[in-house]
Amino acid sequence: GDVAVLDQREVEVPVEALLQVGHVLHAGQAPHADLLPLLEVRQRQRHRGGPGWAGRDGRREGGTPANACDEAIYQLGLDMEELQEIEEDAGLGNGGLGRLAACFLDSMATLGLAAYGYGIRYEFGIFNQKILGGWQVEEADDWLRYGNPWEKARPEYMIPVHFYGHVQHGEGGVKWADTQVVLALPYDTPVPGYRNNTVNTMRLWSARAPNEFNLKDFNVGGYIQAVLDRNLAENISRVLYPNDNFFEGKELRLKQEYFVVAATLQDIIRRFKSSKFGSRDPVRTSFDAFPDKVAIQLNDTHPSLAIPELMRILMDIEKLDWDKAWDVTVRTCAYTNHTVLPEALERWPVHLFETLLPRHLEIIYEINQRFLDRVYATFPGDLDRMRRMSMVEEGSVKRINMAHLCIVGSHAVNGVAWIHSEILKATVFKDFYEFEPHKFQNKTNGITPRRWLVLCNPGLAEIIAERIGEDYISDLDQLKKLLNFVDDEGFIRDVAKIKQENKLKFSVYLEKEYKVKINPNSLFDVQVKRIHEYKRQLLNCLHVITLYNRIKREPNKHFVPRTVMIGGKAAPGYHMAKMIIKLVTAIGDIVNHDPIVGDRLKMIFLENYRVSLAEKVIPAADLSEQISTAGTEASGTGNMKFMLNGALTIGTMDGANVEMAEEAGEQNLFIFGMR
Repeated sequence: GDVAVLDQREVEVPVEALLQVGHVLHAGQAPHADLLPLLEVRQRQRHRGGPGWAGRDGRREGGTPANACDEAIYQLGLDMEELQEIEEDAGLGNGGLGRLAACFLDSMATLGLAAYGYGIRYEFGIFNQKILGGWQVEEADDWLRYGNPWEKARPEYMIPVHFYGHVQHGEGGVKWADTQVVLALPYDTPVPGYRNNTVNTMRLWSARAPNEFNLKDFNVGGYIQAVLDRNLAENISRVLYPNDNFFEGKELRLKQEYFVVAATLQDIIRRFKSSKFGSRDPVRTSFDAFPDKVAIQLNDTHPSLAIPELMRILMDIEKLDWDKAWDVTVRTCAYTNHTVLPEALERWPVHLFETLLPRHLEIIYEINQRFLDRVYATFPGDLDRMRRMSMVEEGSVKRINMAHLCIVGSHAVNGVAWIHSEILKATVFKDFYEFEPHKFQNKTNGITPRRWLVLCNPGLAEIIAERIGEDYISDLDQLKKLLNFVDDEGFIRDVAKIKQENKLKFSVYLEKEYKVKINPNSLFDVQVKRIHEYKRQLLNCLHVITLYNRIKREPNKHFVPRTVMIGGKAAPGYHMAKMIIKLVTAIGDIVNHDPIVGDRLKMIFLENYRVSLAEKVIPAADLSEQISTAGTEASGTGNMKFMLNGALTIGTMDGANVEMAEEAGEQNLFIFGMR
């Protein structure tokens, strides 16, 4: 309410009223988006929700009640832009998966869908990248050191999460006994919709040791050690594993995945049972309506344990039989696949499950057996197919294939671009598609135009609104109305002027941050994304070397001046990606200091690429590089952000590029490579 009032008020704010500004801001920011593994959508109509957000939220400042607060802060003698620079990015996820989660939350709030985004409140997010001597060096991202004004701890909803122990089968049913307990403390961040009355919640879990943790040690004089050992429990939410597109089979990582799932499902079920408004007492006892009230979207396989965990709760605690519990689980869960790279697929060693989650391993074995019985009935005698489709992979180390678990335990499976969904059906999940084709569908990724146009490029947003009104901000289809202005010289001039202003502003930033003077009239050629062989930053480097050699060979020939910018983080253990960064900086050292080349060619590595830097570079770009090897990029969303901000695209027929070329007309993109 405060936010809405402030947004609509005439902006003459007396100083006394400014005491409220902090509270108002707190009520209305949107999070960084790499966060959420599980998205749970509550239904006023139906709850959608889920663990599985990888949360890369960016800064919340600068989203919601911006204009009135700008004025209020100005009257205090402060500068909103300076304050925004102080705020840390909440880098709570890896690359595209987390950023997608943040855009997803913003979109659902703006559509008026009741939803929760669930994830982990990492104390240290994705590392800060420093470039020393041309090499990437990782530094801890202590993003909470000055506190986080947008979150609110909710200790009243603290939830116990169990690990280790053993399984007891008795007359009263199955019991998971002698477990180690870690408490999950939720922190809530509001996610406001755009100009509507919806405010959803992003709920992030922080690990806390219970007071009685290792209590037995207290009694044998080990008090100090017992207190220190509390860290072992709390390490679960200490740090984000920084690997994107690469599976890391560490016990702590599996603990993190179960931690977010277990806390989230208990929270969802608590809310489902407390159906009376304002009541915390359980009212519902039947789970018949559960799939009609709750939808859980699994954001990749990281929250895949939601399937056996929901089965465990329904059978062991709520005492449903297997068939009923399975029906509820499958109708509730849906799975989004985000990658076709085999090295990124999660395949957990069975021995880890046996120790850490013994009851879940039993349930997975049972799910697998019942599933394979169905496969055998459909394809009798095809033992090779059964081996390929099994969740349990035999070998020197027995493993659980989490993608297979997700497909079997969900009612819908989607890829994130048309070509990606087709590849899943034709290759990666071919057997599953032949067995249950009705499950497979496509949902092409998207971006929030509120952050990626209105917030980061207000000049462009304004001149568009002057021509076609503001409705496009929540309905991008309306941008088609701009076709009426393709020959409007005034509009074309305005767009070019805004682009040049953005380039000038970014040039000043680059000179200040990187001590490289660049020509703002040069073509800004930008490739910003995680550093990976399949994304082919290497190809971009070879192009720059070629351009450099051409200038050296014919120094008097006219060349269009070009500033090439590459940015992104390499996973700490990914040697080849780190070598690519070193190559970029080495090329820059030569090209940028060659007097013959002058300002006709510059190459800059954008250090510590993150959401707040993306908001600066994307509005300034002339050329967007989307050049992954065809068939490897699931979707990509940077491609959309650049296009929305008026950059031309050079790229391959991969991911969402395919649909962008279809929509914008292939003649309006520079497409090359395999088809």
